[in-house]
Amino acid sequence: MEYRRLGRSGLKVSVLSFGSWVSFGTQLGEDTALECMEAAHSAGVNFFDNAEAYAGGESERLMGTAITRLGWERQTYVISTKAFWGMGGGINMAHTLNRKYLMHSIDGSLERLGLDFVDLIYCHRADPETPIEETVWAMSDIISSGKALYWGTSEWAADEIRCAWEIAERHHLHKPIVEQPQYNLLSRRRVEIEYARLYEDIGLGLTTWSPLASGLLTGKYRDGVPDESRATVPGYEWLRDYLTDDKSNQKVARLGEVANDLGCTLAQLSIAWCARNPHVSSVITGASRVSQVHDNMGALDVLEKLDDETMARIAAAVA
Repeated sequence: MEYRRLGRSGLKVSVLSFGSWVSFGTQLGEDTALECMEAAHSAGVNFFDNAEAYAGGESERLMGTAITRLGWERQTYVISTKAFWGMGGGINMAHTLNRKYLMHSIDGSLERLGLDFVDLIYCHRADPETPIEETVWAMSDIISSGKALYWGTSEWAADEIRCAWEIAERHHLHKPIVEQPQYNLLSRRRVEIEYARLYEDIGLGLTTWSPLASGLLTGKYRDGVPDESRATVPGYEWLRDYLTDDKSNQKVARLGEVANDLGCTLAQLSIAWCARNPHVSSVITGASRVSQVHDNMGALDVLEKLDDETMARIAAAVA
């Protein structure tokens, strides 16, 4: 396993990490969640990603329970959560980044995870109704309180990230160090174009999600939607049209030829491609069974094979 610094911070995270979106609490129960986390940790994964909104808080509870059962020492792993969507609705408690909500949110997450602090807390989306300055002060105060060690954003526009960083710089507050955007072979613009100047200007790190484009880049949707796939999970029916798009699946078929020549799976190729970007600190992988964890970790071997010629072939396949 390779470990990379998170932006300009001193924190190092595994280049492949493990996230719980969709799977924990919807597809996975307590025992399988534990087995997947144990398999990832045994492969060298030290970063585990979560959010209060995942399965309405159940994902955090499952991850916290698994860590307790596994007996991991706190210094051996990095764990995150995210705030924005809220848990139960109500005024000031959903779809916001106001100070009141954020202070409640971190306490709830820590209780469900069974931890004294998280290593990372993200603002899960931007909030156009709350002044960014209010959010920056609240996030900085959470860091100062010891309830989180670093903070960042997820799916914020480049201008919003720069604004937050400059407010923190001006007032000597804790700055955002990381952004968590979607990044894969079919979704590239934000990471490669919109954020381009932020890597050098403010030292932005990235922990990217959906390297397999919700499973599209595994190739399993080329002939329709298989049973027990993500598109059949209640609440995720909106993915069906995206996953069965004919043009996208033609690109996947061309990528399959590259994967065959490299002797790897489409999933491994797609994950390794994300990790080859030097601005990416960690690629967040997911799994609904242990065998998928092992397959995802195989991307580490593929990463070494992605020379310039192979990268050109990949670019041509998805052009």
